Amino acid sequence: MDHIEFNIEEELKKLPSQPGVYIMHDRRDEIIYVGKAISLKNRVRQYFQSSRNKTAKIEQMVSRIARFEYIITDSELEALVLECNLIKEHRPRYNTMLKDDKTYPYIKVTMYEEFPRVLFSRDMKKDKSRYFGPYTSAGAVKDTIELIHKLYQIRTCNRNLPRDIGKERPCLNYHIKQCQAPCQGYISQEDYGKSIGQVIDFLGGKYAPVIAMLEEKMQAASDEMDFEKAIEYRDLLTSVKQIAQKQKITDSGMEDRDIIAMAKDEKDAVVQVFFVREGKLIGREHFHVNVATAEDNGQILTSFVKQFYSGTPFIPREIWVQTQLEEEEVIGEWLSAKRGQKVKLIIPKKGQKERLVELAERNAALVLSQDKEKIKREELRTVGAMNEVGSLLGLTGVKRIEAFDISNISGFESVGSMIVYENGRPKRNDYRKFKIKWVKGANDYASMNEVLTRRFSHGLQEAESLREKGVEEELGSFTRFPDLIMMDGGKGQVNIALEVIEQLGLAIPVCGMVKDDNHRTRGLYYNNVEIPIDRHSEGFKLITRIQDEAHRFAIEYHRSLRSKGQVKSILDDIPNIGPGRRKALMRRFKGLEAVKEATLEELEATEGMNSRSAKSVYEFFHN
Repeated sequence: MDHIEFNIEEELKKLPSQPGVYIMHDRRDEIIYVGKAISLKNRVRQYFQSSRNKTAKIEQMVSRIARFEYIITDSELEALVLECNLIKEHRPRYNTMLKDDKTYPYIKVTMYEEFPRVLFSRDMKKDKSRYFGPYTSAGAVKDTIELIHKLYQIRTCNRNLPRDIGKERPCLNYHIKQCQAPCQGYISQEDYGKSIGQVIDFLGGKYAPVIAMLEEKMQAASDEMDFEKAIEYRDLLTSVKQIAQKQKITDSGMEDRDIIAMAKDEKDAVVQVFFVREGKLIGREHFHVNVATAEDNGQILTSFVKQFYSGTPFIPREIWVQTQLEEEEVIGEWLSAKRGQKVKLIIPKKGQKERLVELAERNAALVLSQDKEKIKREELRTVGAMNEVGSLLGLTGVKRIEAFDISNISGFESVGSMIVYENGRPKRNDYRKFKIKWVKGANDYASMNEVLTRRFSHGLQEAESLREKGVEEELGSFTRFPDLIMMDGGKGQVNIALEVIEQLGLAIPVCGMVKDDNHRTRGLYYNNVEIPIDRHSEGFKLITRIQDEAHRFAIEYHRSLRSKGQVKSILDDIPNIGPGRRKALMRRFKGLEAVKEATLEELEATEGMNSRSAKSVYEFFHN
């Protein structure tokens, strides 16, 4: 259905009283919210009913809805699964979103093989393997696997055993005593299985046997004066003890569980997760969450649990949470189905359990506090610096700055660059490069006039095209005009920009970034006055970054053209002009300047050219 003709009131009457997922679209047809409902009719209609209970964020979302669609399901559980998948795929702006898209490493023991291997994995499949984790550090997982190979001499090859026993020579690992060569039949399947059993004990946290064994071997080697061997055992012993120390006992229960708590402010939340496996804390991780339309801890944690466990392959037996989840029953049913066993959602009320949740909450609050300080520093460096520059010039609301530069090194063709800063940060998707088409030779002022004329003429044409289509709100990259233009230079460059702006009927402030004799930024030129700046201020640092970035971008583009040599020509950018026609043009006109000045009739008379290709060349240099 075309969303322009979508009648919300009429469509609300058609909603079914069935479970399902609803999807809200804005005018650009972007998905801005996905939700699930036991009754689509009741839930979706609530958004469009007048109510004092709606929050400002929900009111804002509803004001943007141009149309909605829905998918009915057989049950609330199916709706929950579909909702999770759609949120993960579309990442709607008004859903409470998990900002971090992390996958965690596991250690996989391939128990389905007759001679199992120990592997690094980010997936958990139903393949009869034993999985250990998740671990928060991929490096730690790799170190642990390497240690296991040294301790237990487990194979790393992917040979099909026992089918391929004896078919090939043993690999290097056998010769350096990190594999017992089951590929040669040097160890029986039974003895190899005992080694795998010890590996599983080790990964399960039973370090005492291996520590005792290594201490015994180290002492024996020392007694036999084999100090090289003793050092080897000592290093292995140190590695095992380091791993053992990282896994702290949390309680006497040997369950797998995740402990989840959060802290939040007006805009964001941080969720802390402790990973407990077989009673040991093997790691912790924090996650940043965009609060969006969620209001309380229960809503935020509900969104987090759904998104987090839809993306992680391991579901623990117990999940301890800080507060009651919404939809707790259906979430429990969904998690149990994913695990293949009953999963308990627990809100600890007293004792050690409650203290662990409180510890997770304190860690989340600490991360949030640290991040707020970091954000404050970043805002001073970015938005604060923009406001400072605006104040220097007597301007308010300066959010977008565009800076321009020209590069024409060594007589090679001139190029122009446009860089964009929004809210104090570079917006690289909006950067633009310009090959100078209308100007002969190295004339910076004329080249700048061309660049600015092309940039803002294009923007005006793009805006007019959007207005004709009735979608003027859908700004294109050139339609977004700056709040301030910064020129890499003083009075001359500023006057060139003001001339172009006036000719095009625009009203955009223009200032110059003035440098001293040592080529260092010293101030701004604005309204025929040079304004000095405190060199230690954030505004000064921002101006310097903008000036350096504009220069870097122009030089980088120029260098890329020069690196391609003279074979690369501006003619290559003209539609309908291939290598043959390019050579024909250069044969007849002997140079690029002559091609630029040629009439349409002269171009058509060139060998190999037709009226269409001649028109393309003429319009390229004259429009």
